[in-house]
Parts: sequence; structure tokens; C-alpha cells
Amino acid sequence: MTYQASNEEHPIEIINIASLEGRVKERMEKGAFGYIRGGSEDEWTMKENTSSFHNKTIMPRVLRGIDHADLHTKLWDIDLATPIIQAPSAAQGLAHEKGEADTAKGVAAAGSIFSISTYANTTIEDAAAAAPNAPQFFQLYMSKDDGFNAFILEKAVKAVILTADSTLGGYREEDIVNKFQFPLPMPNLAAYSAESDSGDGEGKGIAEIYAAAKQGLVPEDIKKIKDLTSLPVFVKGIQSPEDAEVAIAAGADGIWISNHGGRQLDGGPASFDVLPLIAGVVNKRVPIVFDSGVRRGEHVFKALASGADLVAIGRPVIYGLNLGGAEGVTSVFNHLNKELSITMQLAGTRTIDEVKNTRLYDAK
Repeated sequence: MTYQASNEEHPIEIINIASLEGRVKERMEKGAFGYIRGGSEDEWTMKENTSSFHNKTIMPRVLRGIDHADLHTKLWDIDLATPIIQAPSAAQGLAHEKGEADTAKGVAAAGSIFSISTYANTTIEDAAAAAPNAPQFFQLYMSKDDGFNAFILEKAVKAVILTADSTLGGYREEDIVNKFQFPLPMPNLAAYSAESDSGDGEGKGIAEIYAAAKQGLVPEDIKKIKDLTSLPVFVKGIQSPEDAEVAIAAGADGIWISNHGGRQLDGGPASFDVLPLIAGVVNKRVPIVFDSGVRRGEHVFKALASGADLVAIGRPVIYGLNLGGAEGVTSVFNHLNKELSITMQLAGTRTIDEVKNTRLYDAK
């Protein structure tokens, strides 16, 4: 199935990130917008992801000689202009004709990390070519077909993100009502189909897509991936301290705390509420990326102060892509960076390391 996508290419004006959703809804087809925006069941967890940031407060600090904020940080050997990175999102051709290629370009212009999904509408190679020399991660939905896993991991560039919380799709009623289908093409699947004559890669519904993924993931699968690639491996979808420990023991090089933006288990905790517990168990052994519900620079600050090394954003990037292409994506990063800079200076912190060492307080 095909959807009418945007072809806009320009910076966008942003008052706040939350307002982008309404602007995109007015211009996007119902099924495509519902897939991007929606969460599972009653969307309680999706809403809690953002409201949970109000559970903690930041103490304003003065007389500390802070006249600017420095957002630069580092992950391994990757220098970053901001601690905000892009969370992998499937089927970005729903939002824009150039899909992931424009997202990669816009994220690179922001000095950040782009992550491409197995279920992208752009090949890994084309996304990398759109932003030469920029860091690119690959999100693996591990397949039941070991041949596909080996084939696709050979194409990954800088790091692998094993998505562990999506061995099947959450119950997303909006997609059912809209009879949503993933858009064609799905070139990363089609490339393997052409090579192996497997018949995969055609346009499918969500249930069919997940049916090809390995449902029974186990810790040993982390080792399988590391046997196929020399790249570091994040495990994404960690929501409990116990699972973080298991993942690290199995060889994970990074922990990605996420509940998939509230798209999987409804009734589970907000990502921000479990972040400090997981960070305590990880204890700086490996880097932590955090996502789900981030809509303000203040949210980024609080996540960093609660144990995250980097903070990822998903839907806001796709909204920026729809509204302005690559430049719209960069505009989203610029706006959040502006809010984060203001928050940092008012909190008396100059650097990202100082933010990470900031104590938050319980709200009343």
C-alpha cells in the first residue's frame, strides 16, 4: 500500500515540540498519522511517559558564573554536538518522500546520531550516503531466518540496536480501525528476498511483519549477533533492572531504556520512572540511552541527571521530517537544544557532565 507523503524541504518554526503533532495531523493521511502517533490499548503508558517527568524537579542555582551552556558530549569515539540523538523509527516514507535519507541528513546537520530500522523505506546504504561520515546505528528486529540476520548485519555502520521489546506488536487499536499497512517499498527486506528468493519484503500488515521476527529472544541471541559483527550492540527495550543485568552479562555493550514510546505493553511503567533504578544497576559499566515521552529540553536534563548518557527522540523527529524534510528534522533538534541550554544555565550547569551530576528532587 502507498501513502501520499510530504515533499517539504525547509526549516520549521517551533514554539514547542508538543504542538507539532496537531500540525502534522492536519496534513497527513489518517492511517499514516495514526501509525506514527498511536500507542497501544488505552495509551496510558504512552501518556505517562511524558507526564512522569513532573515527578521530579530541578533546583534553580544562581551565582555560579554560568554565562552559557556547552551541549557537547561523547559516546565511545563519537563526538556529538548534543546529548539528544534520534530513536529508530520504521517506515519513515509515511512522513516524507525521501524518508530515512532526509532524516539521516537532518540528524547529521544537528551533529547527532541517526538510527535506521530494519523496516525502513530506505536502504541502509542510501541513508548512509545521504550523510557521509556521520554516525549511523542500525536497529535490528532479529529474524527467525539466521541468513537474513547475517545479511543485514554486514551492512550496519557504527553500532547495532537489538530491539528486544517488540517480538510482537502491541494492541494498537487505531491501526486496526484504519486497516494500516506498512508502505512499499521495504528495501532492506526486498534486497535479501532478491538474493535468497525467500519471498520476503513485500508490503504487509503489522501482524505479518512481526510474524517474521524471532519471538523467543534469549540472552544467547546477543552473542549470536556479536558473532556476526564486530560492532557494539545496544539492547533496546530494557525496562527493568533485572533485564539490564541479564543483557550486560550476555555481552551487551550498551543499555537502551525504552518502552517503545508506549506502543507495546500498556499498563507498564513510564520509562523515566524506571531510569534511576536501571542506572543504579548498570553503574556506568556500559552507556545508557533513554527514550520515550521526551518533549522538552527540561525532560532531557532530567533524564541525564537520572542516569542516562544520551537521550533519544522518536515521534518529534518524524513530525519535523513531515513538516520540513531534512531541515525540519534539524529544526526539532535545534529547538530542543535551545530549551536544554536555557534549562542548564538556569540550573547552574555548564556542561553535560555537570548535568549528569545534578541532584533532582521529588515533586510534591
